[in-house]
Amino acid sequence: MIEGLRRLEYRGYDSAGIALVDDGTIVSDKRAGKLANLEKAIAESPLPPVTTGIGHTRWATHGPPTDRNAHPHVGRARRVALVHNGIIENFAELRGRLESAGVEMASDTDTEVAAHLLEEQLETGVDLTVAMQNVCRGLNGAFTLVAVDSQDPDRVVAARRNSPLVVGIGEGENFLGSDVAAFIEHTREAMELDQDQVVTITREGVSVSGFDGTPAEGRRYHVDWDLSAAEKDGHDWFMRKEIFEQPRAVADSLLGRRGTDGLLQLDEMRLSDQDLRDVDKIIIIAAGTSFYAGMVAKYAIEHWCRIPVEVELASEFRYRDPILTSDTLVVAISQSGETADTLQAIRHAREQRSKVLSICNTNGSTIPRESDGVIYTHAGPEIGVASTKGFLTQLVACYLLALYLAQVKGTRFGDEIAQVMDQLDQMPAHVQSVLDKSEEVYALARDHVGSRSVLFLGRHAGYPVALEGALKLKEIAYLHAEGFAAGELKHGPIALVEEGLPILCVVPPRGRDQLHDKMLSGIQEVRARGACTLCLAEEGDTTIEPYADVLFTLPQVPVLLQPLVAVVPLQLFACELATQLGHDVDQPRNLAKSVTVE
Repeated sequence: MIEGLRRLEYRGYDSAGIALVDDGTIVSDKRAGKLANLEKAIAESPLPPVTTGIGHTRWATHGPPTDRNAHPHVGRARRVALVHNGIIENFAELRGRLESAGVEMASDTDTEVAAHLLEEQLETGVDLTVAMQNVCRGLNGAFTLVAVDSQDPDRVVAARRNSPLVVGIGEGENFLGSDVAAFIEHTREAMELDQDQVVTITREGVSVSGFDGTPAEGRRYHVDWDLSAAEKDGHDWFMRKEIFEQPRAVADSLLGRRGTDGLLQLDEMRLSDQDLRDVDKIIIIAAGTSFYAGMVAKYAIEHWCRIPVEVELASEFRYRDPILTSDTLVVAISQSGETADTLQAIRHAREQRSKVLSICNTNGSTIPRESDGVIYTHAGPEIGVASTKGFLTQLVACYLLALYLAQVKGTRFGDEIAQVMDQLDQMPAHVQSVLDKSEEVYALARDHVGSRSVLFLGRHAGYPVALEGALKLKEIAYLHAEGFAAGELKHGPIALVEEGLPILCVVPPRGRDQLHDKMLSGIQEVRARGACTLCLAEEGDTTIEPYADVLFTLPQVPVLLQPLVAVVPLQLFACELATQLGHDVDQPRNLAKSVTVE
C-alpha cells in the first residue's frame, strides 16, 4: 500500500494514511506531511499483516493538512474507514444533520461526513455495496470514495462521480486506484468505470453497478506504459498531462461556489460583506504567469464591479512606496502560496492596514495563512515547472472574485451574475473541444522548429494571453518570444517584423466589433511586411480568413472569458515546440517551481 501511495504522491503530498481490516477491527495510521512521515510511524509501530486495506495521499481542500484531517476517516463506531478525492458540495448540510443527531466530528473535512453516512446505512443491515449506492445518491459534487467495513473483511467498495478511479485486475487479487500507477507493479490489466458507478472488489472478482443499484460493466484494457509514463497518464511530460487535465481542473475550481439560493459563496473569503463594500481600490500583486492572470482580473473586476484596479509585479510593489489605505484590497495571486516577492508584498500591505485576499492552489501555505481571506483554486498538484492548469484555475478564481464583489456591492443583478456563472460552467467542455484539436497545434509547432523568434499579439483580455503565450515559449523552448498589445505595434515593435516571422494573433470575439476590427488592422499591418500570421479566432469568424496564413478556431465565448480557451493552444504550441527541440519540458533550465527567494 505504501508503494502504491508513493506512485501517487505527485497527486497530493500534504498528508497520508492507511486503514487495514484486521480480525473485525479497523487498524489505521495517518500523518500530516509527506509520505515519509507515515512510513517512519509505521516502522516504529508496525501494523498487522492483512490482505484488505485502503490508503490515501491528500491535497487539502476542507481543513488544513494535519493528522486529524488526514485520510482515512472512520465512522463513529470505527466500523467503516473511508478515503476520498474531490469535494462533497453539500457536506455542510449533511454535517449539520449528523451533528444534530449527536455525531461528534473528529475532523474539519467534508470526507468524514461520508464515513458516518456509510456506517449509518450499514446499521440498517445492508452490505457495504448497497450502503455506498444509497449514500452516493445523496451527495452533490465530484468525488471518488473508497471504503472498507471491518465486519466484511473480504471486500473493498468504491464509487466514482467526476473524479478518477481505475480498477486493477490481478490473479487472486484486485486493486483500486486513482491512477494505474498505484498498482502497475502488480498488474497491467485494468478496467475503467463510467460516471456514477459503484465498484466492489474481492480477492476473486470485480462487480460494477450504478448508484441506483442496476448492474453495469466496466471497460477492460491492457496498460502498456512503463511506470514513469503511468504516473504521467501515458503522456511524455507532466506538463502535457497537466494541459490535458485542464477541463477537470476548471470544473474542480468551480465546484461548490453556488449556494442552494443561487448566490455565490466563497467559503474561505473571511472578509465580511461590509469590508468588501468599503473597498474603493484594488491592487493585484503577482509574479510571472500569475501576473498575467491578474491582468485579466483587472478587465473583469473593473467591468463588473466598477472599482479601479491596479496590477503590479510583486517584486516592484514595496519599492515604490504604494498608496495604501484601510479601504484598499490587495489581491495576491500565487500558485504555491510561498512566492517570496508576493509574501513580502502582502506583509507590507498589512502593515499599511490594507485588507489582503490571496488566490492560491496550496492549502495551508504561508500566503493564505497571512491573508484576511483566500480563494483556493483546487487545481491539484502541478509538477511541470511552467504553469498551465495553475493559470486557468487562477483565471477562474479571478472571475469568481469579480462576480462575488459585484454581488456584494450590487453592481450587477443576480440574473446577470448567474448568467456568467452558467457560461463558466460550460468552460470545461469548451477547453476540451480545444484539446480535441491538439494535433493541429502540434503540426503548427513542428512547422516552426527552425524559428528563432516568435511574436504574440492580443487586445483587451487577449493581451495578457499573448504575454502568457510568449512566456511559455521562453520558459520551455528557450526562444525569444514577446507578447504585445496589437495597437502598440506601430509605436515601435513593428520594426521587428521580417519575412517569415511567425506571429500568433489572439483575435477578440466579434461581439466587441471595434476591438475585432482594430485587431484585423494590426494583423494586416504585419502580414504586409512578410510575417506568417497564425490566428486564433472564434468559430464562424470568416472575416479573419483573408489575413490568416493559418487559422485555428476557438469556441464562441464572451470576450472576458476568452482567455480560458485562447491560452490552451499557446500552451500546446510551446510544449510541442520544446519537445521537438529536445528540451526537458518539465524541468526547464534555470527555473524552479516555487520561487522562495526575493
